[in-house]
Amino acid sequence: MMSLDTSVRYMRGVGEARGKLLEKMGIETLRDLIMDFPRAYEDRRQIKTISSLVFGESACVLATVAAPPQTSHIRRGLDVTKVNVVDDKARLSITFFNQDYVKNALVPGNDYVFFGRVEGRIGAPAMTNPVFEKAENSGVLTKCIFPVYRLTSGISQGMMNRLMRQGLRECEGNYPEQLPERVRAEYELAQTRFSYENIHFPKSFEDLEVARKRLVFEELFVLSCSLKILREKRVEKNGVGIPVPELTEFTDLLPFELTEAQKQAIDDVLKDMSGEKPMSRLIQGDVGSGKTMVAAAACWAVWKAGHQSAFMVPTEILARQHYESMKQLFQPLGIRTVLLTGSLGIKARREALRQLEEGTADIAIGTHALISEGVSFRDLALIVADEQHRFGVQQRAALTDKGTGPHVLVMSATPIPRTLALIVYGDLDVSIIDQLPPGREKVDTFLVGENMRQRVYNFIRKLVEQGRQVFIVCPAVEENEDGSEDLKSVKKYAESLSKDVFPDLKVALVHGRMKSKDKNAVMSDFADGNTNILVATTVIEVGVDVPNAALMVVENADRFGLSQLHQLRGRVGRGKFKSYCILFEGAGGAAARERLSALCRTNDGFKVAEEDLRIRGPGDFFGSRQSGLPDMHIAGFASDMDILVKAQEAAKKTMEMDPELQMEENRNLKNSVNRLIDKNRGTFN
Repeated sequence: MMSLDTSVRYMRGVGEARGKLLEKMGIETLRDLIMDFPRAYEDRRQIKTISSLVFGESACVLATVAAPPQTSHIRRGLDVTKVNVVDDKARLSITFFNQDYVKNALVPGNDYVFFGRVEGRIGAPAMTNPVFEKAENSGVLTKCIFPVYRLTSGISQGMMNRLMRQGLRECEGNYPEQLPERVRAEYELAQTRFSYENIHFPKSFEDLEVARKRLVFEELFVLSCSLKILREKRVEKNGVGIPVPELTEFTDLLPFELTEAQKQAIDDVLKDMSGEKPMSRLIQGDVGSGKTMVAAAACWAVWKAGHQSAFMVPTEILARQHYESMKQLFQPLGIRTVLLTGSLGIKARREALRQLEEGTADIAIGTHALISEGVSFRDLALIVADEQHRFGVQQRAALTDKGTGPHVLVMSATPIPRTLALIVYGDLDVSIIDQLPPGREKVDTFLVGENMRQRVYNFIRKLVEQGRQVFIVCPAVEENEDGSEDLKSVKKYAESLSKDVFPDLKVALVHGRMKSKDKNAVMSDFADGNTNILVATTVIEVGVDVPNAALMVVENADRFGLSQLHQLRGRVGRGKFKSYCILFEGAGGAAARERLSALCRTNDGFKVAEEDLRIRGPGDFFGSRQSGLPDMHIAGFASDMDILVKAQEAAKKTMEMDPELQMEENRNLKNSVNRLIDKNRGTFN
């Protein structure tokens, strides 16, 4: 019996070369192997007669080899082996490419079960490269529910199947039991051995579902315990206690009334900062819900207590906009605000750095420049990170290191279902702003086809004549960027609009491949009202506030996720003008049309997020490595939400009973938690 930590290289039939291929797939140990769960299953249980085969379908057929297989050498690197097999009523032609072993493996007169895709023509069915087994030994590759694994070049499904069976035999009596028996019994979960054997080689789909439920629960339970331990480690640090001030001094500065949701979020923040432990809170709210005012209230409270704040945003233009609005807001109180961005001149940067170091500046607003070398604060007590998912964990930590246990407030306009937010944002407490400020009108959204293009152009012209501005978003920068003929590219489209459609209007272009300096200049020009139409990629999804923009047009909308489209829609309707969003449906067909219709039905970002998560899952939902989560082996945050709630509940009970996981029944759980944390350092939020 092998240890779970034994390298797969020591397994029979693996060795050095295959071991390297498996390592490319993240499989280094026996534990990694048996936790590499199938990505799909093929139902190969039903045996068909040759005459009942359906062209285009994959099927199992029991047949007798009629004559010896014949191999022909076609050219260098290509050998073809042909064999005819028969049953009581019909004949099936089978062709194998570069599989010389077949001529000895298939013996005339013997019965075999073949599984493959049915080809050929009526009266002459055929298969190419089917898998097969002797009829008396079938049940491994055929006549079974067959697991389909992710692969890499050099590793086949057959090889993974053999390795997995060998790995499970090696684990006999030593399966990785991570759930305390108390938890398994309370939530009526299957035993470990049953679960691992039936997730890989289930006898029925009912057994598969029972096994999957257990392993999904286990994975989410271990993750929830890990996040609770990370949270406890975070609160072990000492922070700067900020006394809770009387809020009226702040609200008197505002020319509007805060919503109840904003007041509640501010209350959460002020209470957190008054404690001895550093705050670590997420303010989550839809576009335009007023998150910035919550951050401003936090900066004001920190200033009242005699400390400094840093406000980090993802783009230079947004930093400038926040700087101007904060400076104006706080001027009556004498709060000193400085701007720190990459494009600041040497003299201005030197002066800003001096003020921060000496403490004559109270609030620093900037981009990544805030975490650059040479930036130091006299007394940094609060960090605000806007658009949390745009900053990596390391970037946030780099800013935290510039203070002594500073409070951290992160903000996100990407609405996430509450249960998922508690997992995604790990060690952060969550406040949700689910109200829009009064007077903020909903953006009317329309899904249209190509036949409406001229009417859309007429509508653009009408709005521009009224003094409004328009965004047009395209999915690609260059033409045929991903080989698609129908994709609108910003470069060609902007040129066409300017030359052929709106020659009398000012059309500008912005995309992510432009130099930052040029990009900022174009976006600033648009924000200042000097451009009528801005043709862009999703670079404008975050980072520009243009109250005069009243229309968002999205080309090939089927190429975007719903949450991303919702973010783009949030770029308009920020002023006093009635605003609209028009989605050109693209070539996605009926399925895309149904998905995009969700945006026309609601402006509620949380409902949009639920739908997006259900359709696409968290990987696409958050973008590459932005979720703050380790890779899941089997759990899906969209499909397994019910199990997630129960796993979180069980983790909470377990950690309350045994915060350090010192009890004997939690020994394996503690090892699993430590493994997960060690493996994913720098990934967790």
